Formats: sequence, C-alpha cells, structure tokens
Amino acid sequence: MRVTIPEISVVIPVYNEEESLPFMFERIFRVLDALENPYEIIFINDGSRDATLPLLLQAWKQRPDVTRVVDFNGNFGQHMAIMAGFEAAKGNIVVTLDADLQNPPEEIPRIIRCVRDGHDVVGTVRRQRRDTFFRMAASRVVNMLTNKITGLSLHDYGCMLRAYRRDIVDIINDSAETATFIPALAQKFATNPAEIDVDHEERKQGRSKYSLLRLFRLNFDLMTGFSMAPLQAVTMIGILISAMSFIFAAYMFIRRLVLGPEAEGVFTLFAVLFLLMGVTVSCIGIEGEYVGRIYQEVRRRPRYVVRKIYGSDDEISGETSQ
Repeated sequence: MRVTIPEISVVIPVYNEEESLPFMFERIFRVLDALENPYEIIFINDGSRDATLPLLLQAWKQRPDVTRVVDFNGNFGQHMAIMAGFEAAKGNIVVTLDADLQNPPEEIPRIIRCVRDGHDVVGTVRRQRRDTFFRMAASRVVNMLTNKITGLSLHDYGCMLRAYRRDIVDIINDSAETATFIPALAQKFATNPAEIDVDHEERKQGRSKYSLLRLFRLNFDLMTGFSMAPLQAVTMIGILISAMSFIFAAYMFIRRLVLGPEAEGVFTLFAVLFLLMGVTVSCIGIEGEYVGRIYQEVRRRPRYVVRKIYGSDDEISGETSQ
C-alpha cells in the first residue's frame, strides 16, 4: 500500500545514466529500506537520450509503493530537475543525490541524523575526492572565490548529496527565479545549517556530464545570481582606470609643455590601449550577464516542462512550472 505522507523524500536527477542506474537501484533501496522510516524516491528524467527512462520505469513497476518518476520533455539542467523533485516531494526531510554513485547512498542515514539533530540544511564536503588533480585544484579556487563574492560559507559547491528540512524546501518552491543554484539558495534561507564530510567514489560507469566549460559557466551563474559584487567591481575598475587616465593625460600635457612633442613610447601606448580595451570588453561582458539574467526573468518562460509523472496520485500543478 502506498504511503501518502513519507518521512523522507530522496530526489535524484538523472541524465543519460543507463550504465549507473542498475547499481544505483540496488544500493539506494537497500539503504532506505534499512532506515525503517516511510520514504519515497523521486527520479527526474532530465531529457535522457539513452535507455535511462525505461530503466526508471522498470524500477517504478518493481517498487511502485515508494517510487515515482518525473519525465521532462527535454534537458533543463540538474538544478531545474531538483526543483521539480522538490515540488513533488512530500517528506519532512528531503535529500538530494546524484545518480552517478560518486556520492555513496550509504551516507544518507548520517545526513538524516544531522537534520534530526536540529539543522535545517545539511551540506556535505567530499573527503579524499576521486577526481583529477586539475579538477580538484580548480574546484578549491572556485569555492574560495565564490564564497568571497557571494558572502556564503560553503566548502563544496559541487557535492549534491544534501538534506533539507521541509520548511526550507517550501521556501525554495516559492522562489520564482528562472535560474538558481539550490545549495546556495538554501544556505541563504537556513537558520541553522551544517556541513559534514562524506565519502567520494570514483565514477565507475558512464561519463561526467559536467565539462570544465560547463562548470565555469555554472559557477559564473552562481556568482552573478547571488551577489552584486562583480558589477560593483566593474564600477570600481572604471573609476580607477578613469583616474589613472586623467593622471596620465596630465603628465603627457605637462611633458609636452616642458620637453616638446615626442614620438617615443608609441608601442607602450598601444600596449596600454589594448589593456584598457580588454578591461572594457570584460566589464561589458559582466554587465551583459546581469542584463541577460533580467531578460530571462521578464520573459517568464517555464523553468521546465513535465511530460508525464509516473506513480503520482496528485500531479505536480499543471504540466509546467514557472
């Protein structure tokens, strides 16, 4: 018999993970069954092009009492998939987990205990990461820079194994932002957040869906979505360059009066010109990023489109979500 109000909801976004899913099913059901608490697992198929959806439907048919599948009609991204899972989740504690098994499902009981100890958001930090040295070094730099710009205090933005109390999930669901970074948004709303270390495994099946370029874009979206610091930095750079240009122009004018006209230093002036042009283009790009975010918001397009929900007795409101 289907449990109508589960205690725990596990939200798992899935994109082209046909190789990982059989192992995921075996481990996640074993872990959650051992908790002896009512639970549900919500898989969100984020427009997969392989055999992911048939595998998810097979798991749903085998365990219809605890499994639901939300099927998108296209690829809307990991965070939009989690947003759809949040809207569908009924549990008092909502856990997010990637389907690639790099974050072990066996860590879920520890995270749930931490929520029950009184924390409304529980983040995780991957210890002994099984990634390349370059990826780990880049991650550390990005984490440090993002914390300074956004004013947050997260030590591992890339780990999606996290838990949220019901009230935090409800606040996130009420947020009408077109694009957002869920761990950072939850941190903004949390009153008693915590972070714990968790194990990290090497990806054994499939390939990572995040290239370095995509990771860079994601973190740039994070910085511009949660802070005005980049835009304020552009203003300060403009003021500084204007002041330096004025001083330089005054120097050249005085030099001309004292020594007369000269043609030396032409290439130095060109170098300075190119530098200023590069700074100007970068500043325009940052300003354009903010204008682009405003454009996305005012269009009011749906954040994602749900094709069908399998195993739901009360569908997500409508077929789309704003």
